[in-house]
Amino acid sequence: MAKVLVVADIKQGVLKGSTAELLSKAKAIGAETAVVAIGSNIESLTPDLANAGSDTQYIADDASLELFSAGPYASCVVDAAKQFGATLIWFGFSEAGKAVAPRVAALLDAACATEITEVELSGDQVEIIRPAIANKVMQRVKINTEILVAVVRAGAFEATQGITGTENVVKLSIPAADLKAVIKELISDASGEVDLADADVVISVGRGAKDQAGVDLVKELAGDLKAGFGSSRAMVDSGIMAHNKQVGQTGKIVAPTLYMAIGISGAIQHLAGMTGSKTILAVNKDPEAPIFNVADYGIVGDLFEVVPILREEIKKIKS
Repeated sequence: MAKVLVVADIKQGVLKGSTAELLSKAKAIGAETAVVAIGSNIESLTPDLANAGSDTQYIADDASLELFSAGPYASCVVDAAKQFGATLIWFGFSEAGKAVAPRVAALLDAACATEITEVELSGDQVEIIRPAIANKVMQRVKINTEILVAVVRAGAFEATQGITGTENVVKLSIPAADLKAVIKELISDASGEVDLADADVVISVGRGAKDQAGVDLVKELAGDLKAGFGSSRAMVDSGIMAHNKQVGQTGKIVAPTLYMAIGISGAIQHLAGMTGSKTILAVNKDPEAPIFNVADYGIVGDLFEVVPILREEIKKIKS
């Protein structure tokens, strides 16, 4: 039987939904499941980790692990993997996951794959599917090592309702501090805006907004829906939007329940970052814009006319 170790995605003491998504997938393929949680004051999350679908919870809880550091975090994952006998080690799609996964693979002499969207088991054979060349092709890759370390693309798997696990806590030894890199502090975004990675609704603005006034108009729509506010690369390159707001192959990859592309034509670079969204609404005055090829709903029109109408309708619904 395959053994899947999921690395819990914990942010500011809160267990993120991607953990349940990965554990649900592990259960769906008939694997034995475990989770490794790393941080400070996180033992209270044990029931949540079990309810998400894990049957064993490896906990590394120490003040020295409060701030992320790739070296010690990788050591904790390797320790848990060896104790569990993991054949598959899955990370959610995050900056931390992308930093730790290759380290874990190197320490375990394992294969490492990023942005996987599917896993298939046939006996002892493991195959994965992942996008390549900016989503132009989907690769099917056979794994020929005993262990696979993988970063799962955002939104690739869905959490299944009713899946539960068993509380079986194993406390891990705390690794030595990383002497090569010392994390002194983390400076959070002070804007107060919804994080794109965590948002259930994401609204992104593109070149059609023209200038700051257009961006502000779309941002008000995002405020109405308490949505994450993103951007195409064109608006970042123009200096109007910050790089941490960019959605796309060289920006953030998002998979919210609803994604609204406002004034975005749909370049392949941008599509690579949002096609995993559950529902896509596009607004563009060009009826031939590529964004309409991936949109579930499309509005052909000038965003300066459409956005005020959308805001008015949203206010009616809320009232």
